[in-house]
Amino acid sequence: MSKLPKAHKFIDLSDYGRPVARVISNALKDTKFTPVHVTIGFIISGLIGVICILLGHYWLAGFFLILKSILDAADGELARIKNTPSYTGRYLDSVSDIILNAIILLAIWYITDSNILWTIVAFAGIQLQGTLYNYYYVILRNQFNGDTTSRIFEDTTPIALKGEKQKNVNILFKLYKLLYGGFDKTIYYLDQNASHGKVFPKWLMTAISTFGLGFQLLIIAVMLVSGLKAYIIPFFISYSVMIFVFIAIRKTM
Repeated sequence: MSKLPKAHKFIDLSDYGRPVARVISNALKDTKFTPVHVTIGFIISGLIGVICILLGHYWLAGFFLILKSILDAADGELARIKNTPSYTGRYLDSVSDIILNAIILLAIWYITDSNILWTIVAFAGIQLQGTLYNYYYVILRNQFNGDTTSRIFEDTTPIALKGEKQKNVNILFKLYKLLYGGFDKTIYYLDQNASHGKVFPKWLMTAISTFGLGFQLLIIAVMLVSGLKAYIIPFFISYSVMIFVFIAIRKTM
């Protein structure tokens, strides 16, 4: 099931793992496995990828980072197939993503002996890139009655949905706000009127999808196996310039 109606789908370059994610989710739909179990699976896959980076097994690292991306899509896919949306799963997914991103970049910093300050800048760049993509994507989904578990403005604790505990939602939402609040506010400050503007054209959303976490992990995997590990951190710093380019394009519409 898609997050958007068919008429408004765009080519999402960060969502290359969706076909395999659908196979996985369909295989699990009649089992006791829940979307949270799949989220735990992508956490494990990401951590194995980090271990492989530290040990110099870059092909294996690339495999597990891509697998992490696939499972990251499969948890939401399974939630839609089983019709069990939850804020617990939504926030656990996001909190896990940002922590894994930090660990992955720290591993790259360690093996390349990069400057820790530049590593922090790269991390901030990656998060701002992903936040801009998610911001525009959620706006689009809300405009056309797509999947609405994610909200445009995450400013209040949501009410737990059927089958989940409010206590878990409260805890994970607080963690989400702690980890993402600054990035969300920055992107909103840069483009406050995005939700009131014209519908984003498909070509723009496809271009911005290069900011999606799946595409970011693909870039890291390709650069690792290509012997370009020393350029990963500089790449994400420089590519962050496109945040301002995409926002400027959006504002001209």
